[in-house]
Amino acid sequence: MKAKTLPVYNIEKFKPLCHEKDFYASTVSNHLKNNDFTSSPHKHNFFLVVLFTQGSGNHSVDFVNYDIKPGSIFMLSPGQIHSWTLTEDTDGYIFFHNKDFYELNFSSNKLQDYPFYCSVYNSPTLILKANDLQKSKSIFKEINLEYKQKQLIKFKRLFVLVELLYIDLLRLYLPQEQIDKQNQDYLIKLRKLEGLINDNYKTIKSPAKYAEMMFLGIKQLNRVCKECLNKSTSDIITDRIILEAKRLLIYSPFKIPEIAEQLGYTDISYFTRLFKKKNGITPAAFIKTYSALL
Repeated sequence: MKAKTLPVYNIEKFKPLCHEKDFYASTVSNHLKNNDFTSSPHKHNFFLVVLFTQGSGNHSVDFVNYDIKPGSIFMLSPGQIHSWTLTEDTDGYIFFHNKDFYELNFSSNKLQDYPFYCSVYNSPTLILKANDLQKSKSIFKEINLEYKQKQLIKFKRLFVLVELLYIDLLRLYLPQEQIDKQNQDYLIKLRKLEGLINDNYKTIKSPAKYAEMMFLGIKQLNRVCKECLNKSTSDIITDRIILEAKRLLIYSPFKIPEIAEQLGYTDISYFTRLFKKKNGITPAAFIKTYSALL
């Protein structure tokens, strides 16, 4: 039997430690103790960062499973489905914030400028080495302490600490020599394309239309996609549709024909063939496989 509609949590859901609507911080052990519903699959409408300092387990993010061990850090964007199974001794630090906390109040930068937030193709996790783990752990501890206190310009200091952590994670995630090799203009165009697809994939499936929306020729847009991801524009559109199909197939009450229609396909046979081409199994087989794991 399919699961009920997947819950989408906002920051105010996390009580009793959460007193604010824009930011939340805790240790992992206290977070789990006070919010036991987090072990079940769910989405957030905020950005989440969690560092595991002890224990082990498994973390599922958008149907990809990651091992958890000391030094594992995860950076999740709004809308991603995640759940975890953890050993009883698991601990670490966790914080989350909404987009306004970062972008409107304190900074002209965008969260999507960070590689772990800018693309669904980028991994949401890092494994920190000993020195990097200690450095990141100290920043997490400061964030957790500052969050609990009532000091002057508290949120200004929280932002500075979060920004410092993000810069450190950026350097670990994307070393300088790798940045130097990248075509920054192409990456900017790719981020714009992914944003347009995310907003329009249910109704617009034509690569040429996206090229037009970006004031580019289709050959130029395909060159951007090929250079950055070794994929065509059509591949990127289809990947976003298939990701949403997976989410709906497992975590919505809708039947396969209804899901196909929601995603813009009136021909159910075509939708089934497309899904099988990308995943190796039909939508019905996908439901059977993943529902058994819930």
